[in-house]
Amino acid sequence: MRGFVFVIACLWGAVANAAALEDRQTFHGEEGVTLRVLSSTDTDIFAPILEGFIARNPTVSVDYAVAGSADIVTLIAECPDCFDVVISSAMDLQLKLANDGLARRLPGLAQTGGTAWRQTLFGFTLEPATVVLNRAAFEGRPLPATRQELIEALRAEPEHFRGRLGTYDVRLSGLGYLFATQDARTSETFWRLMEVFGNLEARLYCCSGDMIDDLVSGELYVAYNVLGSYTQTRPETLDKVVVITPEDFATTMMRTALVLDTTGRGDTAQALVAYLTSGAWAAQDRPGFPLPSIGGADAQMLNVVSLDPGLLVYLDRLKRALFLEAWSSALLR
Repeated sequence: MRGFVFVIACLWGAVANAAALEDRQTFHGEEGVTLRVLSSTDTDIFAPILEGFIARNPTVSVDYAVAGSADIVTLIAECPDCFDVVISSAMDLQLKLANDGLARRLPGLAQTGGTAWRQTLFGFTLEPATVVLNRAAFEGRPLPATRQELIEALRAEPEHFRGRLGTYDVRLSGLGYLFATQDARTSETFWRLMEVFGNLEARLYCCSGDMIDDLVSGELYVAYNVLGSYTQTRPETLDKVVVITPEDFATTMMRTALVLDTTGRGDTAQALVAYLTSGAWAAQDRPGFPLPSIGGADAQMLNVVSLDPGLLVYLDRLKRALFLEAWSSALLR
């Protein structure tokens, strides 16, 4: 049985900013090539995918490194030769890597309309940002179905919710920044909600996983823009939380993968991306797949973020500074 072993941190010597790495594990195949993957997805969530890939490609091992979506950009800039494949939930930062010429073209990969960009960046999931509630905190209370209903619930009982709200710190989280900018483009309700969060002393987080942990423990009652898919990978949490996909609009990202142009393992790297995007991953064929597939999602019901250069707008330094100023004014009291 193939498993994984922890790799001692000193083996990261080639990476200049190893402190940014949250985890690194090796998934072992038979003796052969080792593929180096840098990803924003937690290892325990991605492990079944890598094990399935190795089962089909037994001479491949995968050295899997985890970093925050914003830290990935820094790591690639410092050591572009250290990794072969980059996987991230921050579509805008991934598109920038591809647009800057750091991604290899993979013309042999099948593409579905809107899920790939210029044969360099490939989407393989559809994951909506959700509102996750602590079930006990809402006992006897109506569950909000929209952002406006959430605002009304929070305003009705401010002391009940004070200090019990959580969302991304968009200054640090690439995915959090993507979700926030897309929400702001879609509706002014986002800003009203952020003002309420600020008034009620919301807590700021780096990651969906940490917010879910605090929801389960009861430290949080409401978390905004959490990846609902993460709760599905932790069935032990489902009796403690309620996951709501907002009915007004559901900002939905694609988790994307690219092959770095500097890789010396191009064929193997392309094989992994092909595996991620393969039609074999249709929902009915992969009941154990831990993330929502593009084939299994009803995209018409979701506000899917387009994989196109429009994503780069809020990466402009001035626009980013202005957005963060407005966000800070709303949330940081």
